[in-house]
Amino acid sequence: MYVVDASVWVSRFVVGDVRHEPSRLWLAALVQSDAAIAAPALLLPEVAGAIARRSGRPELAMQALSLLQRLPHMRLVSIDADLAQRAGRLAADLGLRGADAVYVSLAHQLGVPLVTWDREQRERSAASIEVLQPPRSPGTRRW
Repeated sequence: MYVVDASVWVSRFVVGDVRHEPSRLWLAALVQSDAAIAAPALLLPEVAGAIARRSGRPELAMQALSLLQRLPHMRLVSIDADLAQRAGRLAADLGLRGADAVYVSLAHQLGVPLVTWDREQRERSAASIEVLQPPRSPGTRRW
């Protein structure tokens, strides 16, 4: 299981993104492997908003939401008081943005790696959890 950050999903859906192809290939391989994927429910508005803003196409954002919700091994986790409190502590301790801290907190709670393109999120949380990024080219593995 992996917690996959919104940065990876947005790159996958926005064709002009510089990390589109590595994100698309890695996520396709992950889905085909039947590996479990987790994310806070916050993923949905983060992805939809980023895609709509970057593309100017709300229908593309809605298509992305539909696909995310249909993925067979996707687990969207509600942000309850415990997860929010842990995320708040991580945000304060590590100097993370609030949404980034929620993903880090979820990965910590589940005991699984976080996959993200966000350099700050990776660097600041690396002492707390395992943090990975998708390989930049199909022939390389970053794990």
